Amino acid sequence: MRDMVLFADLNEQDFGMIHAPIDDLEFKQGATLYDEGSRAQGVFTVRTGMIKLVRVTSDGRHRIVRVLRPGDVAGLEALATSRYDSEAVALTDVAVCRIPLDVIHTLGASSHRLHHMLMQKWQKALKDADDWLADLNFGTARQRVSNLILKMRSPADSQISILFARDDMGAMLNLKLETVSREVSRLVREEVIAPQDRQGRVYRVQQLARLQVT
Repeated sequence: MRDMVLFADLNEQDFGMIHAPIDDLEFKQGATLYDEGSRAQGVFTVRTGMIKLVRVTSDGRHRIVRVLRPGDVAGLEALATSRYDSEAVALTDVAVCRIPLDVIHTLGASSHRLHHMLMQKWQKALKDADDWLADLNFGTARQRVSNLILKMRSPADSQISILFARDDMGAMLNLKLETVSREVSRLVREEVIAPQDRQGRVYRVQQLARLQVT
């Protein structure tokens, strides 16, 4: 637990208040961690991999509202509503820790440090959601695809961008699958990005400025 960003500032007395198990879980790519509207069992801290948060619109379409990476927390809204407001699906193989709501409520009430960290995480989640909407749902198809490539650059190597299935990209960008494929292929032809695998998931950014001004 000391390795989790969420609990980084807790002391021994804080840890002594935890009387429920913290589950280490692994999910394969495509597996569902929880469903939209389901009763929450806990919040999830992402250790490795990426998770997509999906909501169903009033007309039945699936929209990806955010992507979570290592260090992010999924299901924070459950602290207020006891239910999840989106579906969480593994974009890649993921490892997470599931922390029971009772543990979070107990520690949040007794530890100013954890309460402060939770508020920071919540604020970051709201900002990320706003940025996601602003950057990926407006502009031309090329601008949206370019912004997604920029957002999905690896923290370990900013020249590498890790994408996912074209239908997932379309759901994120509110574009048709064919449109996404066409724009990615165009960026490859123009040598703005270069594929690094046969699946078309990993790309090297070769002309960063072209993506930023597209």
